[in-house]
Amino acid sequence: MNILASLLINLVIIGITMEVILKITRMKISSISFYVVALISLAATRIVDQVLYEAYAQTSLWTGAWVSSVLIILYRATIKARNKFPFINTIIGCIAIVGLAACLTAEVYFSFGDKRPVQLDSGHHLVMGTFARVVAVAKDSGTAEKCIQAALEEIRKVDELMSDYKDDSEISELNRHGAERAVRVSESTYEVLQTSIEFSELTGGAFDITVGPLVDLFHSAEKETVAPSKEQIAQAKSKVGYEKLKLNSQNRTVKFSVEGMRVDLGGIAKGYAIDKAVQIMQTCGAIGGMVDIGGDIRCFGTPARGKDHWLIGLQDPNDTTDGLGAGQPLLVLKLADAAIATSGGYRRFALIEGKKYSHIIDTKTGYSSDQLASVTIISKNAIDADALATAVSVMGAEKGLALIEELPQTEAILIPSQPKLQLIKTSGAEKYIR
Repeated sequence: MNILASLLINLVIIGITMEVILKITRMKISSISFYVVALISLAATRIVDQVLYEAYAQTSLWTGAWVSSVLIILYRATIKARNKFPFINTIIGCIAIVGLAACLTAEVYFSFGDKRPVQLDSGHHLVMGTFARVVAVAKDSGTAEKCIQAALEEIRKVDELMSDYKDDSEISELNRHGAERAVRVSESTYEVLQTSIEFSELTGGAFDITVGPLVDLFHSAEKETVAPSKEQIAQAKSKVGYEKLKLNSQNRTVKFSVEGMRVDLGGIAKGYAIDKAVQIMQTCGAIGGMVDIGGDIRCFGTPARGKDHWLIGLQDPNDTTDGLGAGQPLLVLKLADAAIATSGGYRRFALIEGKKYSHIIDTKTGYSSDQLASVTIISKNAIDADALATAVSVMGAEKGLALIEELPQTEAILIPSQPKLQLIKTSGAEKYIR
């Protein structure tokens, strides 16, 4: 319904309501006064909408009728008074004219002028083994809320499909039966598996979702407080390798070549979920937004309240303060339409016999990768940033930077594992630093 139609309908409804009131109360009021009161009450309800919702909203017909009724009663109350005090009639006329001009001006502005976008924040939700947060910018609060709920639902769908902690997920089924038969998966899961193999090939195996047996080995070692032996490492490595993962695009099935293989999508599923959440937010009408899952973030559009960029803090890996959002930012990055992902063993690690083992494992050596304390990748898509952050953590500074420099619209900020804080950046990373 366009704005003019809305105005016409509101005028008709208010007019009918006023006529009923006039008949019941037997009030006498001129036709000019009738339309003055009607238009003022109509514009007044638009102002109420603007103040309450911070965005244009269709005028409430009932509110308009109610305001009209109140104004008529007040006007009728002055009729008796004006006979004794003639100047009151003049004052009422001036107020009506000024009020009408002001309200009509506001009505035109709120209907046709720029509308301030609304920004809503979902707060933190526990999903995918971490905290997720969605911020939506839209033309009104209803649209923003719809975008947030749709994004959170999309994230939960990805978690239901790809979590290896949920027994009924597709990835859990694949890990249970992948060696004995080809397992059919959904389009989403197949897409992530296919993309994972592409990143494995791009990075020479530095990114490898078949790392599961090695991850399980170190989890067990942590519980037993005994470091894994070389024989145990070698045995786990024999079950690892992306080339052992067989995908059939025609049937959309997946099969393991070796018994005991296990897929772990911890280095790519969050990025995929973020991209899907952003996609559905844009479909639902968001003009800007941010999706954050465990520190992997993608922003699009621009934030509300006149800002030019989304500001994202890069945590200092040497700051080990615990708690949600803990740790002082080392840098503040400014993003518009980009994604960022950070990998590092400073938060997630196994402590075995007094030594820290990062959750990021080099499948070639079988041990955790500790060359870099923190790797931050900036890219157009969250799935790319997520996978590349893990890969560069394994590859190290020299090989990792060389790879990122070759990729379009991709930058990196690395922090080596050493007492002295040092930043290593790709050639185009500086433009993102505030």
